[in-house]
Amino acid sequence: MSYSNIEFETSKGVAILRLNRPDSLNSFTAEMHGEVREALTDAAGDKGVRAVLLTGNGRGFCAGQDLNDRAVAPGEAMPDLGDSVENYYNPLIRLLTTMEKPVICAVNGVAAGAGANIALACDIVIAARSASFIESFSRLGLIPDSGGTWILPRLVGMARARGLAMLGPKVSAEQAEAWGMIWQVVDDEELMATALGLAEQMATQPTRGFAFTKRALAASAANTLDAQLELEKELMRAAGRTHDYQEGVKAFLEKRQPNYKGE
Repeated sequence: MSYSNIEFETSKGVAILRLNRPDSLNSFTAEMHGEVREALTDAAGDKGVRAVLLTGNGRGFCAGQDLNDRAVAPGEAMPDLGDSVENYYNPLIRLLTTMEKPVICAVNGVAAGAGANIALACDIVIAARSASFIESFSRLGLIPDSGGTWILPRLVGMARARGLAMLGPKVSAEQAEAWGMIWQVVDDEELMATALGLAEQMATQPTRGFAFTKRALAASAANTLDAQLELEKELMRAAGRTHDYQEGVKAFLEKRQPNYKGE
């Protein structure tokens, strides 16, 4: 399919999605939401895709919502922001977090507002050294959406989450790494090679094991220890019945590299 607001391709088991509205710092419109959702849904259902890489074109990753897409003339009714969250941002975050394959995000510049929280919702976040994260909602009298009020406390603790949400400071990539918001910082010129190399490497690994791990980690936030132990038991049982587990054990015993199929 031809896209106007994103670029989408698959190679070596990796689906690569580039936000492509560089003149607007890849800010979201309703049309772009539709394209991103369609591409990610295709990637989720494609058995040949075993990892997803999300990034942006131009000098920024994503500036969040394009406010021009919500502009109204004087005297007209204000847009329903709850409707926008319900129909666009919430489905996107659910799609990223429940996809049964790893999602790597390469943050190539500023990630602001929903753009920051979309990045932080991915499984592995790698940022260019010049990148930054800004919870810019408070400057407009809004709250962090796209899962921000759920993700931030779990990444950085409640005190820092409050500061980020209410003060909206610009957090450098290196500070984000130090606080545990992201996985890794690399020099700008190394970002895509590093992120793509990781995605290609993960695409050769046991995909269902990654899916089970994502499910377990997501559930841990609300589970008691006992409930989590029970979930680990059930997921370990399921993982032990996969082709890739059997292949991994066989390869270990035969002293060779495993040939995982994501099954």
